[in-house]
Amino acid sequence: MFKPTRIQQLVAIATLAAALPLAAQAQGKDPVRVALITSKSGGFATMGADVANGIRFAVEEANARGGVDGRKVIVAEGDDESTPDAGRRAAEKLSREGHNLIIGPITSGISLTISQNLARWDAALIGTISKADRLTGDACNTRFIRTNHSDAMDLAMINDWLKGIPGNNFAIMAADYIWGQDSAKSFEQAVTAQGKKVSLKLMVPMGTKDYAPYIQQLKAAKVDAIWTAEVAGAIAFTKQAADFGLVPQTPLIGHALLSNFVINATGNALTNVPGNVGFTPDIDTPQTKAFVNAFKAKFNRMPSDTEGQAYNGALVLFQGVTLAKSVKPEDVTKALRGATVDTLYGKAPVRAADNQMVIPNYVARVKTADGVLRPVVERTFPASITPAASPACKM
Repeated sequence: MFKPTRIQQLVAIATLAAALPLAAQAQGKDPVRVALITSKSGGFATMGADVANGIRFAVEEANARGGVDGRKVIVAEGDDESTPDAGRRAAEKLSREGHNLIIGPITSGISLTISQNLARWDAALIGTISKADRLTGDACNTRFIRTNHSDAMDLAMINDWLKGIPGNNFAIMAADYIWGQDSAKSFEQAVTAQGKKVSLKLMVPMGTKDYAPYIQQLKAAKVDAIWTAEVAGAIAFTKQAADFGLVPQTPLIGHALLSNFVINATGNALTNVPGNVGFTPDIDTPQTKAFVNAFKAKFNRMPSDTEGQAYNGALVLFQGVTLAKSVKPEDVTKALRGATVDTLYGKAPVRAADNQMVIPNYVARVKTADGVLRPVVERTFPASITPAASPACKM
């Protein structure tokens, strides 16, 4: 049997003694306590499942690598029920229990409600889906970081993109809440600036199930294309539009319509429809390639647009913890403000003026790729076209 010499024993003891302080330090660090607040019920539940999956995957990866800055990531989950009031209650409960690094809300109304309370709860919010300009405009908050595109970023490319869209007469069908209202207003401004017109604008209440009255008006309008900004009712609208013969006879242009969960649920109805996308596996960066490969290895499929954006937000949150050397919410957002971070889109700055991450934007078209029908990027717009921070934001 092998017996270590006295010198070998002393070396082993010395090595262990040197390692103990590092191990103790890692074990002594406060964990990263994340509150995953998203829609597990209500109109956005399908999308909420993707948000949760993307964030859980990021957490699993981080913990497998030894945590974030030597800290274990612990997640507590809450259901915002797809409403601002339930979102506020869920976020407050988890924040007061110590899970005060919040991520995951989908609608801008929920994110705005949570953002208004961050200082009171000593919390921070990473926005990964919500697009309303107010979040980084008059309602901006030093404790809120947005890692996805805002409405203003989405629509900055519209003037150029519209030049290639056939037709001069358009209709708008948009969800009647903050995001949809922003979308409708911005599209109409872009169209009229080019000498084209919007002859019909329909604002659809949240919770709508029967789109027949709207579809009848859209068919009667005989427009060249329909700007469609709907998420919660996107599946019902698309199915009914196909059943009533509105599509493909009248082309749709999608604003946040080309989500994988909508395409998957509506057969071939969205084939060849163009629109903006927040993420697809086509984004040509080392970070996206690594994410897609790891995701496919675990789930045997491509990540969805929503999963990608949620995962990306978690990556940024973890970098904030590392930069701050702290899990205190104010420290984390302060460290991210003005920083350049690694994202699925490559290196990207978090603009100090409004805490908006500045990233490229994409137009895709629904096609068959990798054996499935999904949005495929056909044009990339550089981050340089991002509008300046709103003067209404006072940080």
